[in-house]
Amino acid sequence: MSDKQTKRRGLRRWLKSTSRRTFVLYPILIIIVEILIHKGDLVFIWWGIPLLPWGYLQYSLCGKYRTLHGGGGPGLDNPPNNIVERGIYAWTRNPMYLGHLIFMTGLAITFTSLPAVVLLLFHFYWFQGRVKGDEAHLTEVFGQEYLDYMGHVKRWIPGLF
Repeated sequence: MSDKQTKRRGLRRWLKSTSRRTFVLYPILIIIVEILIHKGDLVFIWWGIPLLPWGYLQYSLCGKYRTLHGGGGPGLDNPPNNIVERGIYAWTRNPMYLGHLIFMTGLAITFTSLPAVVLLLFHFYWFQGRVKGDEAHLTEVFGQEYLDYMGHVKRWIPGLF
């Protein structure tokens, strides 16, 4: 395998990571696009900025919490050994995915960016499909225990949906 092929494979592997795309690639691309759209000026809405660390920290800390209390590893390639029903997982079944969406909402608001809104909407539907697949997989693994969990903890927003 040539050095060029190795680099391409490494880049593809890096880009496959949803978290790398959300928290590294998308902010860079949105900033570049917004600078181009505004001809060198970058417009900020300051009150959107707190959503950026909130989203990232929610993703990161919830992942560590899930791994600590549920075993397994990141992603469903290495599923948890048991269902985590404490902490934030008592309020929402998908706090890590929600962290991605909070971060992308922060991008859209902070940079008043229509491309970031499109990215957010696309990913909301993409995560919704991913969650349905995750739920089917976790139901296979945990059976009635997971169905009971789904019955009393909302998919996204506590008390809403």
